[in-house]
Amino acid sequence: MGLTDSDLQAIWLTVRLAGIVTLILLVIGTPIAWWLARAKGWWKGPVGAVVALPLVLPPSVLGFYLLLAMGPHGPVGQLTQALGIGALPFTFWGLVVASVFYSLPFMVQPLQTAFEAVGERPLEVAATLRASPLDAFFTVAVPLALPGFLTASILTFAHTVGEFGVVLMIGGNLPGVTRVASVQIYDHVEAMEYLQAHRLSAVMLVFSFIVLLALYAWRPKNPKDN
Repeated sequence: MGLTDSDLQAIWLTVRLAGIVTLILLVIGTPIAWWLARAKGWWKGPVGAVVALPLVLPPSVLGFYLLLAMGPHGPVGQLTQALGIGALPFTFWGLVVASVFYSLPFMVQPLQTAFEAVGERPLEVAATLRASPLDAFFTVAVPLALPGFLTASILTFAHTVGEFGVVLMIGGNLPGVTRVASVQIYDHVEAMEYLQAHRLSAVMLVFSFIVLLALYAWRPKNPKDN
């Protein structure tokens, strides 16, 4: 493909970022989705709205507030500095934190839909067999919702790969540290290196197509289609 060393470095950084964010959101997003799927109180609406907020909020707005929060004078920044971690902006782990917030709905919403589709009946049957709520979750709900886990993981990974506004706001443009593929393409275009931009963009285009192909291939078939 004729990719430069900096292109390959950006691709590796992007894959690493997306992988870590997906794993973190599997841990964080699963209990949130489970609660949203089963909650019936008035607070379900506000919590669901907060989770879905990154879908409609401009990335620059989210990035700006995260930058303030994680900066030296922000509450998160003061905490990380007190712990000896230092400020998170313009670091790889700052990108991870920002990406977790930005990709949260892409993990939670498919999982919530999958858990809602499980229904109450299988869990009631598990309870009659003396399964604890935790046992019923891992032995009944999770296996039945497995297609939702696959969909959520693919969407989260792909969405993190395609981020630009938030990662640029939080991470800046540091080679090998925060310069992901989307920022690398922007750099090529800004430098009028259109051939290099085209090559890297083509890689991302092929990747996006493969992701969507996998998503549709793994989607469970509707019995009515048989």
